[in-house]
Amino acid sequence: MTHSVVVLTGASRGIGAALARQLAKSGTRLITLARRQDPELAAHASAQGAELEQIAVDLSDTAAATAVAARVAAGLPRDAKRYVLINNAGTVNPVSSVDALDDAAAINQALNLNVVAVMLLTSRFLAATRGLQADRRVLNISSGAGRNPTAGWGVYCATKAALDMYTRVAKQEQDAHGAKLVSLAPGVVDTDMQGVIRSSDPAAFPALPRFQDLHAGGKLAAPADVAARIAAYLERDDFGTTEIDDIRNYN
Repeated sequence: MTHSVVVLTGASRGIGAALARQLAKSGTRLITLARRQDPELAAHASAQGAELEQIAVDLSDTAAATAVAARVAAGLPRDAKRYVLINNAGTVNPVSSVDALDDAAAINQALNLNVVAVMLLTSRFLAATRGLQADRRVLNISSGAGRNPTAGWGVYCATKAALDMYTRVAKQEQDAHGAKLVSLAPGVVDTDMQGVIRSSDPAAFPALPRFQDLHAGGKLAAPADVAARIAAYLERDDFGTTEIDDIRNYN
């Protein structure tokens, strides 16, 4: 019998890849959504006795996101004890000062991935699991950028702020139906996204030296460590009590 069903986006690299390995264990059906499939994850899941389904999808494509949200929802088993959706996929691009932010395609891609896909997946997930006698949890991976303005990150900050507020609204609605939601900032993690940040144009991103110093000083958290802390956070009995949270608040 499947104890837990976990849907995880952005599972092919960074925090998502590390989190997939944390969550792939016996009794868990793990469904990953990412641009590419991960053969190493498949081998790991098999060794752990986990059931794994990997779906290759570009969630910044709204038609693809709509279709995959419906597909995943329709395929969820009905007898699990816990259902978890982790919206982890995201992008920091485009990095630009607001007076040079004129690439509509790049702006739309970020909005679609960071916000629209989250809304589509969450909607289908909550509707599909509503009424089940099970623990239902949604974890949105946010960022401190949604809570503190950073020059050059107009789009990124705006999308993460939108994610936080969306989570607050969803929690308000879902309290009566038993689903628990959290928007969680993971801290500054040594991922590919940090590499993208460090390659930013200094003129477009004045905070660049701070991120370069964090990397040079070994102050970036390891993805595996952060993933382990997020996995533990997911197990907390008080999950959802604080819907806007930061993993750095917990040891």
